[in-house]
Amino acid sequence: MASYLETVREWFRARLDAPGGLSTPEGAALGLRVLAIWRSRMIARALREQNGGRVLGGPFAGMAYVEDATEGALAPRLIGTYEDELHPHLAEALAADPEVILDIGCAEGYYAAGLARLAPRARVHAHDTSETAQAACRRMAEINGVADRVEVGGLFHPGDFQAFAAHRCLVIVDIEGAEDDLLRPDLAPALAGMRLIVETHDVYRPGVLDRLQDRFAATHEITVVRPGPKTSPLPELLRNRSHLDQLLAVWEFRAAPTPWLVMKPRRSA
Repeated sequence: MASYLETVREWFRARLDAPGGLSTPEGAALGLRVLAIWRSRMIARALREQNGGRVLGGPFAGMAYVEDATEGALAPRLIGTYEDELHPHLAEALAADPEVILDIGCAEGYYAAGLARLAPRARVHAHDTSETAQAACRRMAEINGVADRVEVGGLFHPGDFQAFAAHRCLVIVDIEGAEDDLLRPDLAPALAGMRLIVETHDVYRPGVLDRLQDRFAATHEITVVRPGPKTSPLPELLRNRSHLDQLLAVWEFRAAPTPWLVMKPRRSA
């Protein structure tokens, strides 16, 4: 936290006196974002100190957490509100008893370890291009007692889906726009029989939401899921905090909308 604070200080020092640095609407918005991330990290530290680093609510309640998120906000993960728009869809996917779960863009393993805990008969293959994320995901699996069923790897290619063609497979994808390159039914026919939960990033790849719907319309029933307001009860630590702190505690650091595609195959694998 101290090193991050110094980074924030240096960031503001460099811009306070720079022409247009923080005086434009764009500059002011960016400065506010930097401060909000700093405050969110302080809230996450307080949550860790109070609960011993375990998730407090949601489907992964009780899951032990590594020291920090390798991407995005830690506080909503610890509270259990992180991407809670997916909770009913995850429950439905788990009810289908997947044999294999592919978590592509796994970061530190929120879904890899969390779903392994909830689906004790499934094998989880977690992939991320970041070696830091891979190490954190392995650690997350270890501290939650699921390391024997979570295999962590690097870059996942379209053709790699074919290795799981014979299995009931749940695929979760969050790869910052590269879903456009990965999810290619023409290169991986096995995708036609897989249940897919995909975060789309028009902010990085304009039009990817529509392109993926077009690609899978013939093989999947498709639901577009857009995040809404957080309505879950807050932990006691936050109930008497300012409204701003309560908002920042569940903020997920998104700079623009990133709707999900929940795609259920029209036929089984």
